[in-house]
Amino acid sequence: MSGEFGAELVRALRAGLAQGTGSAYGARGPSQMSWYVFATEYARAHWPGRAAKTRNEVSDALTAVTLAMLCDVPGRPRENVLRCALRRWAFVLPGMEEVPREDQLVLAWVAKASRPLIDLHDPVLARAVLESLRRRIDGGEAAVETMRRKRKVLVHALHYAVERGELGAHPLAKVRWRLPKAAVSVDPRVVANPHQARDLLTAMSYVGGYRRARGRRLVGLFAGMYYAGLRPEEAIAVALPDCRLPSSGWGRLIANRTLPQAGKRWTDTGLLHDERGLKNRPPGETRVVPLPPHLVAMWRDSVATFCTADDGRLFFTERGGIISYYRVWQETRELALAPALAGTPLARRPYDLRHSALSTWLCAGADRAEVAQRAGNSVEVLLSRYAKCLYDRQSINNQRIEGLLTSYDRPADSDE
Repeated sequence: MSGEFGAELVRALRAGLAQGTGSAYGARGPSQMSWYVFATEYARAHWPGRAAKTRNEVSDALTAVTLAMLCDVPGRPRENVLRCALRRWAFVLPGMEEVPREDQLVLAWVAKASRPLIDLHDPVLARAVLESLRRRIDGGEAAVETMRRKRKVLVHALHYAVERGELGAHPLAKVRWRLPKAAVSVDPRVVANPHQARDLLTAMSYVGGYRRARGRRLVGLFAGMYYAGLRPEEAIAVALPDCRLPSSGWGRLIANRTLPQAGKRWTDTGLLHDERGLKNRPPGETRVVPLPPHLVAMWRDSVATFCTADDGRLFFTERGGIISYYRVWQETRELALAPALAGTPLARRPYDLRHSALSTWLCAGADRAEVAQRAGNSVEVLLSRYAKCLYDRQSINNQRIEGLLTSYDRPADSDE
């Protein structure tokens, strides 16, 4: 009993020292709620109205913090079993599916082993929790953006705890913990030049059998990312009624929605994709995207060959569903790129085609405000992200400088 009493005393002291007064909690005193119970309530309270990808990211962050907030209680399941049960069941809206018996037992152990929420007032524990956000599942260091996203969820959740009266003050306020500085600009190595982009699109048409046309169905989709600078989720949502595709000359797309892939567990519809508005835009806002003649011809050919989905989408599966494109892209890179290039970051992700598009436009001398408008970015973001990708400009200037220097290598013409 003395050990349990001592632990309770330490918790009370932590809470009291963090607040300076016990009255901050009201008449009920310090909260006895465990972190796990609080985290599940937080996730469900913030489920309605959130994007499916946001729900997935919140679950990922809460899982990482929950694992760091577990005591050493007998019967601990393996780490991968714990993580899987938490990710699949703990932080989703209840009642969507029946939780398997084995996962119920795992979550029951987590509920028993979870530390109290107020333990986060201990700076040593709070720092340990923050440090856990640096690690990937395999133990390596996570990407800076992943750390930032998880920390943001934790900070917001603890603000919610203060709002509810479970905590009298934010536990992380006195912990000096900084994220590594994130890279802002795009890595020039991922940017494909026009020849490489065309080779990739050509190679894609050979992915899969001709009859099923697994690759051919996607050529126009990826061409939209490269020639029009569309984000992948914007390209997937392209529908014929939103396009003007003349027989010659430039066309136009009125982008108005996105279909980001999130997973069935996180969408309200139970589908793999969520339907959202344009990124960083108010609901209902649109963006006009000019379409180069070459892209217009490709999209017209796609419609002539495959028609459209029931809702007008240009790019869809054999059964009319929403396309998942990651595997096709990996096969395309293997076909199109020489081994020496396949092992580099060049066009490693489909999103890199958009990076290539914007870099190409800037290198061509296009007006920066116009490029930003087409891409759906601000001019400041555009220049900060693509400043290092203007290597073609450097080549042109290098040639001019070299020509000037070379002209002085020749003897000057004599006036005599």
